[in-house]
Amino acid sequence: MDAISLPRPAFRPSSRPAPARSAAALAVLVAAALALPAAATPTDESQPPATAAARTAAAAPQVHYRRTTVDGVELFYREAGPRDAPVLLLLHGFPTSSQMFRDLIPRLADRYHVIAPDYPGFGQSAAPDTARFAYTFDHLAALVDGFTRQLGLDRYALYVMDYGAPIGFRLAAQHPERVTALVVQNGNAYIEGIGAFWDPIKAYWREDTEQNRAAIRKAALTLEATRWQYTHGEPDPGLVSPDAYTLDQAYLDRPGNNDIQLALIRDYRSNLPRYPEWQAYFRRHRPPTLVIWGRNDQIFLAAGAEPYRRDNPDAEIHLLDAGHFALETQAPQIATLIGDFLRRH
Repeated sequence: MDAISLPRPAFRPSSRPAPARSAAALAVLVAAALALPAAATPTDESQPPATAAARTAAAAPQVHYRRTTVDGVELFYREAGPRDAPVLLLLHGFPTSSQMFRDLIPRLADRYHVIAPDYPGFGQSAAPDTARFAYTFDHLAALVDGFTRQLGLDRYALYVMDYGAPIGFRLAAQHPERVTALVVQNGNAYIEGIGAFWDPIKAYWREDTEQNRAAIRKAALTLEATRWQYTHGEPDPGLVSPDAYTLDQAYLDRPGNNDIQLALIRDYRSNLPRYPEWQAYFRRHRPPTLVIWGRNDQIFLAAGAEPYRRDNPDAEIHLLDAGHFALETQAPQIATLIGDFLRRH
């Protein structure tokens, strides 16, 4: 897909099939091949394509799937890349988990130490009952902060998407010395990004009634709603793997998870009053910032992308022909943008 990069300010082998052989002839050939001495093994330069492909696959970064406990809560996370490489911390959105980064991590882990946790109530992390765990963005940010300290991550670039933005921006504003760069993908910090999609959610913010809860369950927690989040705004929805939203829905459908998500959706209202604080952080600290936005997103409007440059004139902004979950169809392009950006910062 073509990307629109908003301008930065001035200051800144033959197709003929092989002859058929009898089974006996093939058996003789295989036996002869197996009898060849080790010295007859082809050199790297002369290896057939299948062997070269196998070597390339073997050299690709491996993703580890790990667990740790922070403040009594078990957190799952994905980790790949050299331990001594610069750290890239990936914070996922709703209603997904670190699985949203499955195509991105291998594309960056050759150069970066990539880490992607699941929040409590999401993916493979523990999901404590709402009666004994406060599902608020302040609490999630505190746990992710504890997670970074437990892993010894004292410097990292942040990739934030959707829910990852208010969590990551809390970390950045509290510990600006730790954040080496920001990569913002459809992650909002400006009122311009809030459109009509949020009207029924705002009604729920005003009144926590059963009627409003039922409306949110239908609008945000059903398979139809989850599929829509993935496919709306995509020029070719056939490129979106159904595995992703089907897995997300399976997690949403676990006993008690609806209550967890309703609590967080209601607490999202706590983020809007924090926008001025985060904008002040952008102005004061000017972290290197890359904004990547699916311009057809109806959840966080593309109008929320450009204001990042208002507070940080050096911010780089790219609008892609995609929807909310731009990574589902644009992972190679996004990985290239991130790799190029981080090399320069």
